[in-house]
Amino acid sequence: MEVSYHGHAVVQVAAHNKKIIIDPFITGNELTDLTADSVEADVIILTHGHNDHVGDTVEIAKKNNALVIAPYELAVYIGKNGIDIHPMNIGGAYDFNFGRVKLTQAFHGSSYQEPDGTVIYTGMPSGVLLTSEGKTIYHAGDTALFTDMKMIGERNSIDLAFLPIGDNLTMGPEDAKDAALWLNARKVVPIHYDTFPAIKQDPEKFAQSLPEGIGLPLKVGEKYEL
Repeated sequence: MEVSYHGHAVVQVAAHNKKIIIDPFITGNELTDLTADSVEADVIILTHGHNDHVGDTVEIAKKNNALVIAPYELAVYIGKNGIDIHPMNIGGAYDFNFGRVKLTQAFHGSSYQEPDGTVIYTGMPSGVLLTSEGKTIYHAGDTALFTDMKMIGERNSIDLAFLPIGDNLTMGPEDAKDAALWLNARKVVPIHYDTFPAIKQDPEKFAQSLPEGIGLPLKVGEKYEL
C-alpha cells in the first residue's frame, strides 16, 4: 500500500490497483500540490460534510466515474449529483474490492454550505479505518480527543494514523500526542494544519514530541510505502 499527503486532510492511497482519495479539498487549498482536473481516483472517501473536506468530490467523481463512500446523510446528498455512492454509518464496516472500510466516531460537526449560503446537515462526522494488503491506516477526520481512541487502538493494529493537529477547530498537538499514544499506531502523520491562520502549527515539533520513530511529518506530495 502506498499513501501520500497533499495538504490539509487530503490523503491518497494506492492499493489493489485502485486509486483512493480521502477528503479531496483541492480548489481553494493553497497548500496542496494537486489540481482537481488532474486527480485520478477510483474511490473517494469522505469523513464529514464540511466544505474543506468534501472539496472537489463531485467534479472528481464525475470525471473518473468514482465511487463515493461517506456517512449516510452526506452520501445521499452527494448522490443527488448522479454519482455512484456507498452510504455507511459509524461502527459499520464493508468489504470492497480494494479493502475493508470501517467508520469510527469523531467529535466534530458536519454540514455543507452551498454557494447561496444555505447550510445542509450532512449527518455525523466520522473517522476511517482502511485495511488493505495486510495493512491498516486510520484517518481520524476532524475530531477532538476522545477516550475511545484507546479502544480503537486495542482492537486494531494500526500501521499509519493521520491525526489533525491544527487546534481551534480540531484537537491540537498536545491532544493529538495523547491520541497517537492511545491508538498505538506505528507511524503518525500530522494533518489539518497551516491551511488557515487559526490552525497554524509546527508539524516537526509535533513529530518530535512523540516516541522516537513514530512521528512522520510528510511534506505535501510526499509518498510513504507501507
